[in-house]
Amino acid sequence: MSENPTRQPGFIRHVPNMLTIARLGMTAVILGLILYAPQTGQEKPANLLLGAFILFVIAGLTDIVDGHIARRFNATSKFGRTVDPLADKVLVCGAFICFAIVGQPRLANFHFPEWAGDAIRWAVAAILLLREVVVQTLRHIAESRGVNFGAVVWGKVKMFLQSFGIGTVLIGWAYVSRPWGDWFTLITFGLMAAVTVISGIDALKRPIK
Repeated sequence: MSENPTRQPGFIRHVPNMLTIARLGMTAVILGLILYAPQTGQEKPANLLLGAFILFVIAGLTDIVDGHIARRFNATSKFGRTVDPLADKVLVCGAFICFAIVGQPRLANFHFPEWAGDAIRWAVAAILLLREVVVQTLRHIAESRGVNFGAVVWGKVKMFLQSFGIGTVLIGWAYVSRPWGDWFTLITFGLMAAVTVISGIDALKRPIK
């Protein structure tokens, strides 16, 4: 049977949006696994957390692929421009909020009092969430005025460190009990929070008129 040459491009134009919707679905599962993990009664529910990590990597790959397809086949849409970045923010901010809810990372080797550990986790989640609210508001205003407000270098570095931070917490929670694991996590959180703040300040300086 001969293949209809006009059908494939038409289908491909829908692939980026399909991948975005799939990423939202995976995000719900990942956040659910993080919240459920403490309910297993295991200190390190490795299989569950490994599953969340694998899904997180797959979700990240779909983000790369859908952008490439959209540019390659000129398949951008209003839905994609709106929902695709939102899916990223829900995944990242949702993960750190869930980490704060379940009390991970514990940073047990630093012997912090419980309130200090909670303060660190919630402060990181709040910084990430506040930055995204501010930047998304600026982006909406700028683009409504016809001003390009696409991602810049600081934003890309921020996204990489946040993604790396999520992976660090999941793998550390599942497999690492040694002091170097807590040091690695604390340094990662510090860098991630600093770059998140810097990228937010950089966004405030960008023109929106």
